Amino acid sequence: MTDRKTIIRSVGAYLPARILTNEELAKTVDTSDEWIVQRTGIRQRHIAAEGENTSDLAAAAGRRAMENAGLEIGDIDLIVCATTTPDMTFPATAAIVQQKLGMHHGAAFDIQAVCSGFVYAVGTADSFLKNGMGKRALVIGAETASRLLDWNDRTTCVLFGDGAGAVVMEMGKPSEPERGVLATALRSDGHFWNKLYTDGGPSSTQSMGHVRMEGKEVFKHAVGMITDVVYKVLEDTGHTIEDLDWFVPHQANKRIIDGAGVKLGLPPEKVVITVDRHANTSAASVPLALNTAVADGRIKRGDLVMIEAMGGGFTWGASLIRW
Repeated sequence: MTDRKTIIRSVGAYLPARILTNEELAKTVDTSDEWIVQRTGIRQRHIAAEGENTSDLAAAAGRRAMENAGLEIGDIDLIVCATTTPDMTFPATAAIVQQKLGMHHGAAFDIQAVCSGFVYAVGTADSFLKNGMGKRALVIGAETASRLLDWNDRTTCVLFGDGAGAVVMEMGKPSEPERGVLATALRSDGHFWNKLYTDGGPSSTQSMGHVRMEGKEVFKHAVGMITDVVYKVLEDTGHTIEDLDWFVPHQANKRIIDGAGVKLGLPPEKVVITVDRHANTSAASVPLALNTAVADGRIKRGDLVMIEAMGGGFTWGASLIRW
């Protein structure tokens, strides 16, 4: 064990080239741009091309994160990939990413916590590195969520998109004791599994299934669950809401993000929002939003950043990071 913290050295992202707008969706399903924007804040989403798999998105985001850190694959000891849409039942998508990046050493495995997957992956990599099981980790959130959709179900098909984001995590220097992952809180409650799920799987139906959701139930629980873990990590670190420079939430629905912001007392200018451009990319949404805010200069060295997510299971979690 060590008192040193794991830092996020770099971020990277990848979005498929194809953009599907609300107007295009309205031509194939009973919906409209106005209806989608009013209820979700979503205006468009990216859709993976035919033959473009989750591992392709993940590997592209991982390469960019390593390039932004000035590192090569030989510098990475661990790959953790958060995804709900693996290339196949097995092997893990992380292992396929390992192969695509040319890595023959270390370990690679997947995390399945649906939309909370990236926060779970950050917490997992943080624990691995602090316990000496490697010096650097490539932590990826990647999804081809469009492959799980019933495109005739307007309550779900308008919500999701594809993409990937990644971070390089490494042990911080003793001279920077305040920088890095300060605390993480992870939660789950399987009693709510049937509020947001897929109606298929290898064991139950020998098929993949489609996303099914009780939207009102998810919304009802989301804000409370989000604030629960946010307050927990603040309490654990002795910080307050006022100390936060940036709040980077899971990008599921702007109404949920706004509701959480109001309940937490966060001014809107401190909240990073990308749901309008990316839609809900599940485990990819938080790293995609991080990448956007780092790339445009909002998130800077020394900023106090809160990431959080809530997804099917239900699962939820938050991590407080000194950038």
